[in-house]
Amino acid sequence: MPSAATHLADVAQALSIRYNNRVYEMKARGEDVIVLSLGEAFFDIPLFSFAEMPMPESYHYNSSRGNPELRRQLAAYYGRRYGVAVNADTEILVTAGSKAAIHMSLMAILDPGDEVLVLEPAWVSYTEQVKLCHGVPVMVPIDETVFGLDRYVTARTKAIIVNNPNNPSGQVMTRAELEHLHALAERHDLFLLSDEAYSEFLLDDAFISCGALDPEKRHTLVCNSISKNHGMSGWRIGYVIASPALIAEVLKINQHLITCPPTILEHYLVRHFDAILEVTRPQIAEVVRKRGEMARYLESCGIGRLPGDATFYLFASIEPSTLGSEEFCTRLLEEHHVCAVPGIGYGTSCDRYIRISVGTESDERVKHGIRQVRRLIEATAPAPIHFRLEPAAAV
Repeated sequence: MPSAATHLADVAQALSIRYNNRVYEMKARGEDVIVLSLGEAFFDIPLFSFAEMPMPESYHYNSSRGNPELRRQLAAYYGRRYGVAVNADTEILVTAGSKAAIHMSLMAILDPGDEVLVLEPAWVSYTEQVKLCHGVPVMVPIDETVFGLDRYVTARTKAIIVNNPNNPSGQVMTRAELEHLHALAERHDLFLLSDEAYSEFLLDDAFISCGALDPEKRHTLVCNSISKNHGMSGWRIGYVIASPALIAEVLKINQHLITCPPTILEHYLVRHFDAILEVTRPQIAEVVRKRGEMARYLESCGIGRLPGDATFYLFASIEPSTLGSEEFCTRLLEEHHVCAVPGIGYGTSCDRYIRISVGTESDERVKHGIRQVRRLIEATAPAPIHFRLEPAAAV
């Protein structure tokens, strides 16, 4: 009997998706679960009219680069919002979600055995996508800074993955950090693959696109998503911005794997792009505000976290629990009906953390979930501990 490809044995399931699938199973049995694991915010978005969609054109294939008008809108958006000039004809490609955009970008730049620096905490799919492209992920531990990356570069290093703002910590890179990365890329002839899927999730203008510091796109690929910033994760629309030469390579891959993004959804976005952003931006501001409130609540409970002010995630410490993050999250789900994502999914140096998302539940349910985290930490600590807790939240 033939067997599966041997290299897949080293590729893990997406840990966040595995836990969310368990939530779906529990809910199907009628169980109430506080979901702090989903990587999306549940915005209230009206359904704009489909009546003006071009028919029968919307039933058929469209350009493998993406709808030309949508590309113009996305190029204008990056130029207006982040100061990144993008040629809509040659420097952008729209595909079925930013996850596919990142993977196809890696396929376009990696040869077998090439190394990719991945900074922890790292979104769960970076390492596995590098492996699927027959590359070698080189993990940079959580206590290392951007300014110490030189020591991880070897003759085989081909790229650095930049996640800005970071999922799961919410940290935003400074201009000095980005300038150092670009200098490193120039010095060692490396690509910077910048995942900017949470670029709208800030309350100020601290975010700087990686592309803004490489206007000629000599070594930068930027991936972004309609899923997060437009609150439309189920539509699976993402895009990549890069040099014309690299986009031409990604185009080949897109043609053979995807063909094109969903035609009718592209037409919908062409007609309602700005209107959707007008609806989601106030809600983005509200969820980031809520994140700040929950960060303060974590602190009031005596629970630490990694620094960061963006996105809708908190990377919370489970110290001094004796459990690893996966066992901790399994018990949290089974015993307390609260689902969070184990930190080990974001790198081996992150096993003392869990990711908490505040985008899908009410304030009170998120706080209740945090209190259950605290209870499990107390129950699994090597010695009795007493966290501080504001009186109104006592349980």
